[in-house]
Amino acid sequence: MTSPKSHGITPGNDGASSPSVARELSSFAAGTSFLDLPRDVVLESKRILLDAVGCAVAAAASTSNTKARAAVEFGEGFGGSDGSATIFGATQRSSLYGAAFANGELINALDYDAVLPPGHVSPYVLPGALAVAEIDGASGQDLISAIAVAHEMSFRFGKAMDYIRDTKAGVVSWAPVLGYTSTVFGATAAVSRLRGAGSDVMCHALTIAASTTPVNSLRSWVEHTPASTIKYTMAGSIVHTALNASAMAALGHNGDPGVLDDPEFGYPRFIGTKRWEPEALVDGLGDKWHFQRANAFKHYPHCRALHGLLDLLTDSLEENSIASEEITAIRAWGEGHTDRPVWLATEVGDPVEGQLSIAHGLAVGAQRLAPSRAWQDASTISNPEVLRLMKLVTYETHPEWASAIATDPSARPSRLEVEARGEVFVSELRYPRGTPGSSHDLSMTDDELLSKFLVNTADSLGDRVANEVADAIMRLDELPNVSSVLRSLGRVH
Repeated sequence: MTSPKSHGITPGNDGASSPSVARELSSFAAGTSFLDLPRDVVLESKRILLDAVGCAVAAAASTSNTKARAAVEFGEGFGGSDGSATIFGATQRSSLYGAAFANGELINALDYDAVLPPGHVSPYVLPGALAVAEIDGASGQDLISAIAVAHEMSFRFGKAMDYIRDTKAGVVSWAPVLGYTSTVFGATAAVSRLRGAGSDVMCHALTIAASTTPVNSLRSWVEHTPASTIKYTMAGSIVHTALNASAMAALGHNGDPGVLDDPEFGYPRFIGTKRWEPEALVDGLGDKWHFQRANAFKHYPHCRALHGLLDLLTDSLEENSIASEEITAIRAWGEGHTDRPVWLATEVGDPVEGQLSIAHGLAVGAQRLAPSRAWQDASTISNPEVLRLMKLVTYETHPEWASAIATDPSARPSRLEVEARGEVFVSELRYPRGTPGSSHDLSMTDDELLSKFLVNTADSLGDRVANEVADAIMRLDELPNVSSVLRSLGRVH
C-alpha cells in the first residue's frame, strides 16, 4: 500500500479542503489489509497479544493490587446483565465497555507489559479491539491487522511529540506536559477498522478522538509520592474515549478536520506538546513499519528503567553464590531520567509504588524470586529482608547515560556494585534483556514469551487451557473467528 506523501491542504471527498495528516492516517488505518503486512509485523502483533493478555490474567489473580481489583469490580458492575465480552482472568463476563475498561487497567496493573514509544501502548490500544473482535466474531487476520495498525500509529505519534527520555547538550530534559494519551488514535483506529469503517468515517473517528482525548498527566504522577494508582493515566479512560469516538463517527458525528494540522490551536497545542513533527506520522506510512523493531518485552514486573540493574543483580548473585542475607550494600548507577520521586521512593505501601521504586525493585530482585506477580504480593512488599535491603541501596545517574542515549535511544547503561562477605562485586552492561536492535538484539524469544505467559496464566487458566490459548494466539492468522480464544481467557465456567 502506498500513501500520498504531501503534507499540505488536500480536497476531501465532499469537495471541501481538508488537512492531509488526518486523511493520510485514515487511509492507512482503513485501507491496510492483512496482505499488506510484512511477516515480522504479523509475528510481533501476535507476540504482543500473547504477552498483554497474560499480564492481564496475572493481574486479575492478584489479591494485593488495588488497581487490578478495582478494574475487575468496576468492569463487572459496568456490564449489568450483558455478558457479551470477557474480562481476562475474571469469574464474570461483562459488556463491551465493561470488559474493555477492565482489560485496559489489567494489562498494565503489574507494569509487566511491553514498552514501545511513547511509553506503554498495548493497555490502551488492545482492549477495545479485543472486546469488539470477541463480540463480532472477527477473524484472526482482521484482529492482527487492527493490532498492527494501532501499534504503528501509536509509535509514530510517540516520535512526533515530546519524548519521555530526552537529552539536550548532555542534560536530561523533561517537558512540562508528558504522557501516553496519543495512543487514543491507535485505539480508535483498531476499533473502527474492526467495525468496518471506511476512510471518511475513520477520519471523523480519529479527529473526534483528538478532540475528546484525556489529558497527559504523567508529570504530576512522577513528581509526587505516594505514587497514585492512576499512573500515567487510566488506561480504561483512553479505551472508552476510543470506543466513543468510533461509535459517534459511525453514527454521523463529524470530527474537526484541521485538528492535527494546526499547531497553534489544534491537537499539538491542547495536548501540551512542544515538539510536533507531523512528518513522523506520515512519511512512508503503509510502506515502512517501525513498531515491530522497537517493541521491548519485559522480563521483570517492574518499570523498565530498572531492568539493566536487575539483569546485573540476578547474574551477580548467581555467579558468585551470594545470598540476600550476606549483602551489606547495593550501589547502582542507571538512567538519568529516574531522578523523580516515584523512582526514588524508599517507602512502599502498595504494588504500584513497588513496581516503580528502584530501592524496592533491587531489594526484591536480591531475593532471587522468579519474576511473576509474586514480586508485588503484600507478603513480598512487607518482607523484613526486602525492607532491610531497601535501606542499603544507593542510586546515581550513570556517567555515560546521556551520551549513550543521544546516539542510541535503546541504550540503558547500567553499573552495579554488590557488597557482600567483605568483597565488592562489580558488573556493567549497556543493553538489558528484552532490548531489540539490529546490532545488539536481545529481544525476548518466542520460547521466553511462552514461558512468561504460562507463568502468568497457569494458576487462573490451568496448564492445558493456557497452552491451548498460547498455541491459538500464535496461529491467530489461521483462525476464522477469534471469539472462543478470547473467551478462554476468562474464568467463567
